[in-house]
Amino acid sequence: MNAIYALVWLFALYKWGDYKNWRKYYPTILFYILGNFIYLYLLSETYPMWRYNPQGINEDIGLTNAHISFSIMIIQYPATILIYLSRFPERKWKNQLLFVIGWVLLYALQEFIDIKFNFMDYYNGWNFYWSILFNFVMFIILRIHHTRPLLAWLLSFLFIIFLWNVFDVPKEAFK
Repeated sequence: MNAIYALVWLFALYKWGDYKNWRKYYPTILFYILGNFIYLYLLSETYPMWRYNPQGINEDIGLTNAHISFSIMIIQYPATILIYLSRFPERKWKNQLLFVIGWVLLYALQEFIDIKFNFMDYYNGWNFYWSILFNFVMFIILRIHHTRPLLAWLLSFLFIIFLWNVFDVPKEAFK
């Protein structure tokens, strides 16, 4: 399934992404990837919220949650940023809100498929609704990062503290 996702995201990037101006979006791509690296490093093994389950050939060749996460970071995240930011509506907050909601729904559809076919599991109180909230906040912060990076870092830090407290992440998870 990861190969299918990769092909779909690469096609979408080719069709709708501003890959010729990738340098313009590069800092936000790195910001997005770094957020996932932090999650993988700090929580993925000790106190996960979600984990990918390799299936079929992925399992047969020994892929793990980390491998799948890295493939998503390398293909889906840059494609997302190069499409999302290059097509973000500049005016009318209603259009901007609808655009963000559209992206949240797209990510929710992909996650729904992952959950339905057991490509992903939730842990420690995380669920589909938390993912929707997370993605909503994430897409807003990604747009903010593109125009005001320091504000995005501050908002991300505050959101992480919020999630940390809601999910009662133990100190031991950070060893």
